[in-house]
Amino acid sequence: MAIDQARANRIFLPGTYAEGVPYELFRELRAETPVCWVEEPAVGPWPAGPGYWAVLRHADVKYVLRTPELFSSHLGATQIRDPDTAADLDFARAMLLNQDPPDHARLRRIVAGAFTPRALRELAAGIERHAAEAVRRVRVRGEADFVRLAADLPVRTLARIMGVPEQDRLLLRDWADRVIGYQDADHADSATVDPATLSDLGRAALAHRPTARTAPDGRPVNPRSRAALADMFAYAHGLAERPRPGSVLARMREGGLGPAEFETMFFLFAVAGNETVRNALPGGLYSLLTHPAQYRLLLRRPELTDSAVEEMLRHWPPVVDFRRTATRDVELGGRWIRRGDKVVVYHASANRDGSVFPDPDRFDITRTPNDHVSFGHGPHFCIGARLARLQMAAMLRHVLTGLPGLEPAPGAAPVRLVSNFQNGLRRLDVRWSRPD
Repeated sequence: MAIDQARANRIFLPGTYAEGVPYELFRELRAETPVCWVEEPAVGPWPAGPGYWAVLRHADVKYVLRTPELFSSHLGATQIRDPDTAADLDFARAMLLNQDPPDHARLRRIVAGAFTPRALRELAAGIERHAAEAVRRVRVRGEADFVRLAADLPVRTLARIMGVPEQDRLLLRDWADRVIGYQDADHADSATVDPATLSDLGRAALAHRPTARTAPDGRPVNPRSRAALADMFAYAHGLAERPRPGSVLARMREGGLGPAEFETMFFLFAVAGNETVRNALPGGLYSLLTHPAQYRLLLRRPELTDSAVEEMLRHWPPVVDFRRTATRDVELGGRWIRRGDKVVVYHASANRDGSVFPDPDRFDITRTPNDHVSFGHGPHFCIGARLARLQMAAMLRHVLTGLPGLEPAPGAAPVRLVSNFQNGLRRLDVRWSRPD
């Protein structure tokens, strides 16, 4: 079926998501052509790309994600935008996220010990304590930006897992903002950390931060390249010289990772492990608060917290999409995809597929089953999914009990992150009843 190409291209443009995820457009495209061609027009300083196949139905998304022999994470990496150079592609390919079996399984085993049930139980008390402290600090104020309130929890959790000193934890936030928010002018150059508060290693790493935003050929510097993240990798190598026993860094050293594998694994924990919760918590809470009947139900029935977390993840997926590359000519959804074509699965669309989720736009904390794909599917199912759920549930419990009468602040619309990849909020003003 022929489609309006300009209309389909809207799902690529970052500016579309500044106004919200285009769920209505996804619904229309799923009905008309669930696997559709999308062009990649130039956006600001970023050049045009070759275009890609967008996969929008739940069943097709899961099929692509579980068949790496047909749809590779490794060939072109997993971001829509192609790496600028062969060197950038080779560097990206060393990352766990961008590996196919069997190399993917080898890398995953090295760090899997950080996410065992025993390891999570050891983390749980600290997560509960940090969530309680965050709520207690703001309770008397009666209002706050929930994005800022929630952001420190994943940073503290990751710092502990990675063995990053407490005083350096905010470096993780800045690195994530620069990588994930590069399409958003307010995040692209994030540098919020006061050097005076950092360790000697942290201050030394800042000296390696690149200042050039364009490459010698005039193109913007790829925010995910080794050159753009020289400060993060300088810090990673310095920290790895004396890793905390039992930390992920210690596991990475013991696992015999090569230099690029080590750097990209540090990147994955510092960025992906941070942003998933930073997006899902504020966005999920906004979904809950804008459905006051569901908010009141959860207050009455706190045993629904885990179910509410799943619906928050479905209704507000932290990631919009991921890319694969076809390894051979293949038919999908009535379309003939050629070897080497980019194939982009839209988690946000799959999570609103009415053939899987009855009344898919309804926010329902009792929804069961809830087969959302917010953590992916298949061999790349998010290794930190249980940790993310643990953090979301802890913060949700303390927010509900510690901030009575919680609601969005009147007249203050949430401010969205400009990104066609991350489904995030930059600001969410909320208010509650201050204690007497």
